[in-house]
Amino acid sequence: MKKILFYALLPVAALLSLALTSACNSPVSQAKAASENPASRFKAKTDTATFAAGCFWCVDAQFSQLKGVDTVIAGFAGGHVKNPTYEEVCTGTTGHAEACNIIYDPSIITYDELLEAFFTAHDPTQLNRQGNDVGTQYRSAIFYHNASQEKKAEYYIKKLNDVNAYKNKIVTQVAPFTVFYEAKDYHQNYYNKNPEQAYCKYVIQPELEKFRRVFKDKLKNP
Repeated sequence: MKKILFYALLPVAALLSLALTSACNSPVSQAKAASENPASRFKAKTDTATFAAGCFWCVDAQFSQLKGVDTVIAGFAGGHVKNPTYEEVCTGTTGHAEACNIIYDPSIITYDELLEAFFTAHDPTQLNRQGNDVGTQYRSAIFYHNASQEKKAEYYIKKLNDVNAYKNKIVTQVAPFTVFYEAKDYHQNYYNKNPEQAYCKYVIQPELEKFRRVFKDKLKNP
């Protein structure tokens, strides 16, 4: 069974907020995406962030709570095997990470704020694991869609390391977005479709409640 640990303690969240403020004021390029953006499937005003932070069921449940997030799509990114199945990815041999495409409205929630949520919702100092989930498929990763996202991610990581936001250094991978394979339908919105399932009830729900407390001012339904 998958298990995700939550690291959104208030002192860390405060440091994240401070770093966010600094990042917003930094001279970061606003270059457009060079490759096709998944947000093109949605509203013209939307953009896409692609994050890996352990089990994608929990990431989906967390980011879907935020105002400005239109859609969260669970899938696989960063691997070398075409059209991998969930079972293949779980072996850790395809090179993929469980990831989510987060389609959002940048006029409501910014990429910087999504980075804040990303670094709060999981432990970015654990290499190739989250809690008891061990393997490269559970790695912490940011797959950037353009130069601006890349620079913001790298700046954010440096800033958090500089202020010792965590006990250990961040090991989050920052890599270009290439191909994203959407997981099967039963993985999408998994928590909301299976609220009584043991994993959802005893693992995701407590993590989601903590996430909601930290981001209470940014929730669609407070």
